[in-house]
Amino acid sequence: MLHLLARLAGRSRAPAIEVKRSRTGPALALYSGGRPVWSPRDYGSMAREACQRNAIAYRCVRLVAEAAATLPLTLLEGEAELTEHPLLALLARPNPRSGGQAFLETLYGHLMVAGNAYMEAAAIDGVPRELHALRPDRMRVVPGADGWAQAYEYQVGAQVVRFPQAEALPPILHLTLFNPLDDHYGQAPLEAAHLALDIHNAASAWNKALLDNAARPSGALVYGAGEAASLTDSQFDRLKEELEASFQGAANAGRPLLLDGGLDWKPLSLTPKDMDFIEAKAAAAREIALAFGVPPLLLGLSGDNTHANYAEANRAFYRQTIIPLVRRTMGEVAAWLSPAYGAALRLEPDLDAVEALAGERESLWRRVIAAPFLTDAEKRVAVGYGADPKEDT
Repeated sequence: MLHLLARLAGRSRAPAIEVKRSRTGPALALYSGGRPVWSPRDYGSMAREACQRNAIAYRCVRLVAEAAATLPLTLLEGEAELTEHPLLALLARPNPRSGGQAFLETLYGHLMVAGNAYMEAAAIDGVPRELHALRPDRMRVVPGADGWAQAYEYQVGAQVVRFPQAEALPPILHLTLFNPLDDHYGQAPLEAAHLALDIHNAASAWNKALLDNAARPSGALVYGAGEAASLTDSQFDRLKEELEASFQGAANAGRPLLLDGGLDWKPLSLTPKDMDFIEAKAAAAREIALAFGVPPLLLGLSGDNTHANYAEANRAFYRQTIIPLVRRTMGEVAAWLSPAYGAALRLEPDLDAVEALAGERESLWRRVIAAPFLTDAEKRVAVGYGADPKEDT
């Protein structure tokens, strides 16, 4: 009994361990109920409607993903630039089946189509050896008691792989785009542009149907044999079949129509107001580009004079879309993998290597060179090169 009292007394004297956590965690846990939260969107339908059926959305996804994947990166530890490091080698060759650019294109493409991207780290002794991009539609978040992800489950068919996140190096990095209504999943640009996407696809389907019907609006056959006269059911069906077989479609465009038995052809035409769907299609295309942050000029869309020329539009594309996306994504990647290397690492885009920003750099250099009140060391720092090492000796 005395031994038990001594142990209890010893425990009472031990300092309490301070645990820092969000005060909203219990509310979030109550909201999720400790159950898996399924993604509310249909990734497959979105990918088919956008990337497989819509040229504008497909090109936007490719433009953003390719530009972001090809943006050169600089690895920094503090203020020192590292030219050789295992993390750089890992990003250059993430796994035996894909190179660095293809891997990052897939990652950014998932973000554009689904609003979510998942990166798996295959580690040996806590050091990442391979990186893999996992499809968003096969992954789900499993929240813990605090409301945040305690594991991820990846399902292919009947097979489910569970990735616990309690390891020293969490095996899954979940990248998301801002979603104002979901705590776990991001919102894709396609969700904001889904109305414009439907309008654009419907207008394309309208044009296709118009071509299938001899590229002109339908008309009316008027039977004028008498006031009370009308075609019998058999006559009506035969006439309809002959029209569809002999006069419908692009192959029959322009064929003369031979009428008999008092039939008269009355062509119907669309008014200019009815033809507004053409402008609606162009406006929908610009709205899709706006959701992705791609200047319409880069897509060859007419009627948009926001940017004076292609070079200005390309510079705005990098400044407003690509650079913020890469900085945010690579910042999370570096924070995820840095503990495995025992150092505080940062991945920053190398803006000096971006051809679209060459004009900005030239203007900056001219202003710095023309500043007589700056020393050479200050000028080097102003243009981002750091102090000259020779001046320290």
